[in-house]
Amino acid sequence: MSRRRQPVDKDLLGKLNKESLSNAVYVFQYIKPYRWYFIGGMILLFLGSLLFMVFPMLAGELIDIAQGESNFDLKLRDGAILLVVLFVLQGVISYLRVISFAQVSERGLAGLRKDLFDKLLTLPIFFFEGNKSGEVISRVTGDVEKLYSAFSVALAEFLRQIIVLVTGIIFLIISTPNLAYIMLLTFPVIVIGAMFFGRFIRKLSKERQDVLAESNNVIADSLQAMPIIKAFTNEWKESTRFSTKMDKVVNVSIRFAKGRAAFSAFIVTVLFGGLFLIIWKGAVMIQNGDITAGGLVSFVAYTAIIGGSIAGLGTFYTELLGALGATERVREILQDNSELTINRVSPDRIKYAEASVELKNVNFSYPSRTDIPVLKNLSLKINSGETVALVGPSGAGKSTIVQLLLRLYANYEGSITINNQEISSIDMLEYRSLFAFVPQEVILFSGTIAENIHYGRLDATEAEIKAAAEQAHAMEFIERFPDGLQTIIGERGVRLSGGQRQRLAIARALLNDPLLLILDEATSNLDSESEGFVQDALSNLMKGRTSIVIAHRLSTIQNADKIFVLDDGKMVEQGNHNELIDKNGMYSHLVALQRSKDTSQIISS
Repeated sequence: MSRRRQPVDKDLLGKLNKESLSNAVYVFQYIKPYRWYFIGGMILLFLGSLLFMVFPMLAGELIDIAQGESNFDLKLRDGAILLVVLFVLQGVISYLRVISFAQVSERGLAGLRKDLFDKLLTLPIFFFEGNKSGEVISRVTGDVEKLYSAFSVALAEFLRQIIVLVTGIIFLIISTPNLAYIMLLTFPVIVIGAMFFGRFIRKLSKERQDVLAESNNVIADSLQAMPIIKAFTNEWKESTRFSTKMDKVVNVSIRFAKGRAAFSAFIVTVLFGGLFLIIWKGAVMIQNGDITAGGLVSFVAYTAIIGGSIAGLGTFYTELLGALGATERVREILQDNSELTINRVSPDRIKYAEASVELKNVNFSYPSRTDIPVLKNLSLKINSGETVALVGPSGAGKSTIVQLLLRLYANYEGSITINNQEISSIDMLEYRSLFAFVPQEVILFSGTIAENIHYGRLDATEAEIKAAAEQAHAMEFIERFPDGLQTIIGERGVRLSGGQRQRLAIARALLNDPLLLILDEATSNLDSESEGFVQDALSNLMKGRTSIVIAHRLSTIQNADKIFVLDDGKMVEQGNHNELIDKNGMYSHLVALQRSKDTSQIISS
């Protein structure tokens, strides 16, 4: 039994604890193959940071050389040459460091993105029922982007700021202790203020990301429902709905910006206040001969660098906390229970010569509605090669039976077997390769006609694709297109009519050559001409196969070998068309109602 997947956690900032560090270590496995790039980058980071701390000292020394107060036997020209050499060396180290970390972040996170996508492909259907597609896309792309930022910039910069901070403080304490204490007095004030503002800013950042995710949901919903929006001329409604969300985004973002601005103002005030105090104190010391002008310039430069490091630590620390939160959500998805394992090749089809299906005493409730039974002690048997129809009012359980047969859900009670073998004991990929499914609402991909038919069997040849299209009566319209099978059909097949899309779906199923066929009545929304073509194609598809038809128009199933009539999750009648008419039960009543409806429509026309 599969457990129900909880909705994706919306918390955007992680907490620094044992569990979050464990999550971070888990993600580090993706950069393990590139660990030498990472180690090399860290060494270059350390060397570059130390080299950077030489520049303020050298700048002060140049001034002392010019004033004849230098402790080294150097000329200004020598100092300038040394400065150029150090700049070139710093540039080379920085270049190599960026390249090293790019190798780690780009290659490692490409593997993470691929694993995440593969995981989404293998998650059970109720994961997607419990999470909006816009939210899943937003979280997955946003979280991986946070990790990319952390590995490519934030982690390296955070460590660099620590090295700069520690090195700078040690140098100041050793060289000018009388000035260092002034700078060190401002340090606790900045740290405490950063903690206060940081907590407030993180809260606003989380709120901002939440409302952004909500606005993304509106976009995703609108794009998926565009035909309905246009049919009901509700563009204004969706525009108003999105504008409302964006107003919330703007309001939260402004508050977020005000918080960051207040934090920046606090840092600038304390840092520059302390800096000018140091300059004043240094001027007094120069006047008294306790320090050289070059020494004061070096001290001021180091103080400014240390102040920048303190401010940078807060920023990069927040980014790293965000990355920790991202690793938690990424790991949550990666460690969820998959219903199958992706093979790199097409699965082997089980060697069945025939396929009989039986449900015994099946009880089922959807994971999201466990308190509402959908199937109640249901039993039915489908013999190999039979065409059976599932009939009943809406909510009777017809689609649920199909979903259980396709193993979209596993939390049922009772037994479902194929050729007397429990379906849960069969490898998922091999089991599903026995089926082809032609839905009422056809799902096509935004490629060519050939690519969409080819989806039925990936090792099919072009000749086999064309043969399947001919059997499905699809070549009749395909040949009218200038590009034939290579015609681009647009997203979800928008450039094709309903009948054309149905025939492509049938061609795809014919190419698959399934042992079991499931039809969610494919002709219910078509005009008479298209219905004729599709009905002929379906006849070709159903020959010699065990076929299960969800019937919406009862006139199309009169020739079915067996009809199962469902009501409220129970079997109420079964037999062929004539037998059920003679019983004068629910089926007879449904047929009479539909005939009455069809007659009314004809008279109205």
